[in-house]
Amino acid sequence: MSSNTLRKSSIALALAAALTGVYAVGAESAWWPSRASAAQPQLALAAAAPSAAASASPPATTSVPVTALPDMTAIVERNGAAVVNISVSGKARNSALTPEMPQIEPGDPMYEFFRHFRGPQQGGGAPSRGQGSGFVLREDGIILTNAHVVDGADEVTVRFTDKREFKAKVLGVDKMSDVAVLKIDARNLPTLKIGSGTNVRVGEWVLAIGSPFGFENSATAGIVSAKSRSLPDDSYVSFIQTDVAVNPGNSGGPLFNMAGEVIGINSQIYSRSGGYMGVSFAIPIDVVIKVEEQIVKHGKVERGRFGIAIQELSPSLAESFGMKKSAGALVSSVEDGSPAAKSGLEAGDVITAVNGKEIIASRELPALVADMRPGETAKLQVWRKGGTRDIDVKVGAQNEAGKVASADGKGSGAASQGKLGLALRPLTADERRQIESKGGLLVEDVAGAAARAGIRPGDVVLSVNGEVVSSVEQLRTLVGKANKRIALLIQREDAKIFVPVEIG
Repeated sequence: MSSNTLRKSSIALALAAALTGVYAVGAESAWWPSRASAAQPQLALAAAAPSAAASASPPATTSVPVTALPDMTAIVERNGAAVVNISVSGKARNSALTPEMPQIEPGDPMYEFFRHFRGPQQGGGAPSRGQGSGFVLREDGIILTNAHVVDGADEVTVRFTDKREFKAKVLGVDKMSDVAVLKIDARNLPTLKIGSGTNVRVGEWVLAIGSPFGFENSATAGIVSAKSRSLPDDSYVSFIQTDVAVNPGNSGGPLFNMAGEVIGINSQIYSRSGGYMGVSFAIPIDVVIKVEEQIVKHGKVERGRFGIAIQELSPSLAESFGMKKSAGALVSSVEDGSPAAKSGLEAGDVITAVNGKEIIASRELPALVADMRPGETAKLQVWRKGGTRDIDVKVGAQNEAGKVASADGKGSGAASQGKLGLALRPLTADERRQIESKGGLLVEDVAGAAARAGIRPGDVVLSVNGEVVSSVEQLRTLVGKANKRIALLIQREDAKIFVPVEIG
């Protein structure tokens, strides 16, 4: 064996020994810490036996800190007694404990497996039972949980870890935030320390306690995955997203930070199977407390309302409206007679600030408006037709908005628009009445730029860059004046949305 080969072998062996030592010690300390290792967060690297060459010139050693996982035993021991199991009984409702049937076609081989796994389904007024979680907010018997846990229940039972059981009265349910407030006849109950959901940081450790699948007082842990997460059916809540294992039965239980403070209520999971798949969502405790205060004081929750539909402002739309950055909430429609309509707000306006608070993303606006009390005045900063203006809106009360009839009229005489790729015709008087519009052009055929933007036959073009259109010639003129992009306000069935179209 040559001297070069021997030298290389010695170095390789020394390196392998060093790496093997680091892996074995580091892995045990970092991933499976005992109480002793948790008290010693730093661990020196294991050293390999030096070769002769290394003895002559010893290399400098560097200590690499190894951080142990957090010890959450104290949080569980201190707070477990205030986390309760909630059992509900009612008629013909899905159990909070039983996951829904996955989206599997009847012909799929797994269909029969899941059908037998779930057992016979309830219906037709048959009694049903479900379970969830909750926690004591105040020692006089106020308990918080999810609205979907107790919704439709005839009887609610609260069970503590010491096996005490109480019949609970539902003081109020707020489906928009998925928060419910219960009251039991008890005193001197253990309570939890309330923190804030607005100060959480992505990556920080969090802990959930609840009753997954009925296993009471189970603790699971993870990290905050994202903040201010909006879900399709929840416009008024900016959820905390975590990777904490949350399953049916965890709903309504508390989410803690490492200071032992409640920062949210576990509410939803993203799942294709009905069980945990690594994504769970919690309602920030700040939202929960506001709802609880209104329910206890008024028996219901009052929310502010403008009466507008909004959409995200993309860079393409921002450029179409002459804005330098895509920040704000784009108004796609304004309800007739609404507070927004009375204040002069229009479709195509971009709300950039409310009461001095800048709006970066459209999802920020609904929760901000909902927190306002009906009757107060909101000061809006709005971008309209190349400039900024201030508009005051007297906040209305939240209610159900009326739907606009769909426009699916047929007709002939379409005019071809080569630059956009649209074949259009004006709406008839009857069609305008159906969609309650003064103008509009029906899309009869689509190709080119408009097709690439997602416009379909049957859509109605209501405006171009914020200007209402009622004739093909008017639209042709507006398109001719535009630069590379235009923003078309489109109505499709019950929805209105701005669509950016590349025409350059």
